[in-house]
Amino acid sequence: MYLSRVRVATAGFDAHTLSQLMAGHAYGIHQLLWRLFPDNTDRPFLFRQELEHDAGLHGGARGMPMFYVLSQVEPIPVPGLLECESKPFAPKLETGQRIAFRLRANPVVARAVEGRQRSRRHDVLMDAKKAAKEEGIKDRIMIRERMEDAARSWLGDSERAARHGYRLPVDPQTSGYRQHTYRRKGGEIRFSSIDFEGRLEVTDPERFRQTLEEGIGRSRAFGCGMWMIRRLES
Repeated sequence: MYLSRVRVATAGFDAHTLSQLMAGHAYGIHQLLWRLFPDNTDRPFLFRQELEHDAGLHGGARGMPMFYVLSQVEPIPVPGLLECESKPFAPKLETGQRIAFRLRANPVVARAVEGRQRSRRHDVLMDAKKAAKEEGIKDRIMIRERMEDAARSWLGDSERAARHGYRLPVDPQTSGYRQHTYRRKGGEIRFSSIDFEGRLEVTDPERFRQTLEEGIGRSRAFGCGMWMIRRLES
């Protein structure tokens, strides 16, 4: 795998495209980053959007978007449009290893529907919001706490965590909740995203390595599911 830091050359964008980029328009960003992989027909990457000053970068325009991209093949810079710095990504993982992480995810659960063969996916955050309102809760802060608790429970669920090769010794912090709605040919894309930050323990190195490669949750084509990890000293 390759981990890349991608910056945009704003001179290469028209005003409309630049405004979409600054607004974090996930569908347009996904299409833009595809240009780093001109010879691939399958989605070969995960990405996470940051702002240059949030990422601790200097020398660029303050507040400009930049991206971390995790890919199976090395991206090819697009002159005048996309600049990228890439390095091989092959973390050494061990059982019991402690890792600090950041993750932007779209938590969903699948539930069986009576009379239908296929289960239906439900947005965990929206489910929690709906349940709170049905209980008569009107306070926005309380509703938000319910939603964030549901998101933490989703990530820390013992079965899900074991399936992906990790466990959470403590609840992660949550922030940056956002609802996304994009119109495109053939319909509308709607999903929620929330940021997690915390620490985890590796329980199965091979499964967690696969989780890093594939991401977690839904909407991985739109900037969700990519783990940013850092090894913690014992």
